[in-house]
Amino acid sequence: MTESQRPSGEYPMYPSYGNGDASYPPPPSYLPPAPEPIEPAAPRSRRARRPVALLAAVAIAAALVGGGTAALVGELTRGDTGAVGGGVISGTTVSQSSKGTVAGVAKAVSPAIVEIKAASNAGESTGSGVVITSDGEVVTNNHVISGASSIQVTLSTGRTYPAKVVGTDADKDLALIKLQGASGLKTATLGDSSAIAVGDQVVAIGSPEGLTGTVTSGIVSALDRDVTVAKDGDNGQGQGQGGFGGQWPFEFGGRQFNGDTGDSTTTYKAIQTDASLNPGNSGGALINMNGEIIGINSAMYSASSSSGSGSGNAGSVGLGFAIPVNTLKADLDTLRAGNGS
Repeated sequence: MTESQRPSGEYPMYPSYGNGDASYPPPPSYLPPAPEPIEPAAPRSRRARRPVALLAAVAIAAALVGGGTAALVGELTRGDTGAVGGGVISGTTVSQSSKGTVAGVAKAVSPAIVEIKAASNAGESTGSGVVITSDGEVVTNNHVISGASSIQVTLSTGRTYPAKVVGTDADKDLALIKLQGASGLKTATLGDSSAIAVGDQVVAIGSPEGLTGTVTSGIVSALDRDVTVAKDGDNGQGQGQGGFGGQWPFEFGGRQFNGDTGDSTTTYKAIQTDASLNPGNSGGALINMNGEIIGINSAMYSASSSSGSGSGNAGSVGLGFAIPVNTLKADLDTLRAGNGS
């Protein structure tokens, strides 16, 4: 037997596999480490997009809510003159640059204020009115047109229209007339008389002594004054301005002004103002500084009629009253239906 000359341990010995002495060393007992798994990018992408999707959903929801709000606001302010309470009925507005000025209010609202001439067997009287619809609905005092056989209305442009009585409410001293054949008229914005306060600046527009479009200004002197006026147009005072009877008689604080109110009277809560009002202002507008109608001028004190000193002393003494516009808005459906007291 031939012995190996290699020193023991010179070469490693491997267990054989295959064909005996021709076998090869076995493969390594370990595998190369597997590559580290890479987290898929998709989930990160989805997480990154989630806030964007959320923002988009919020934006859509906001748009829907905003659209609903706009629709609601439009519904409340679309000029539906049947609205009552504190809602504002849209019409002419004061420009942003002129807001808060008497000149701005006069420019915006004057086109919606008209002169009314009412003729009857007692003669002719002159008052004022406020246009509330573009096709010629005009609000005025009942005492301006009560008993009239014919009514003629003059716009601020000088154009005249015949008018018919639609409805009256003697208890509130309000009337609604309609111009015949009118269209495209400037309309007034009916505001919220519950929002006014003593000391607020106001503007009055009307036709005192037949002077169409006269503008005066002052403040709200008091609120909720109990004013009593005659319900009938024929109150025994004769022909004059501001309704049959000239200086329209009224009672306040237990005293009578401008003559005797007669036996048929009505009492309402009124806005008191020191804005100059004179005969012919009846039925015209008392306006806040945003150009919104807050009252319909209805009664004013005239020194001449109570003192008997003659027409030379006639004129405003800073004691005027207006029917709150919320009273008018609550009464519009009744007036349009031709009903009233």
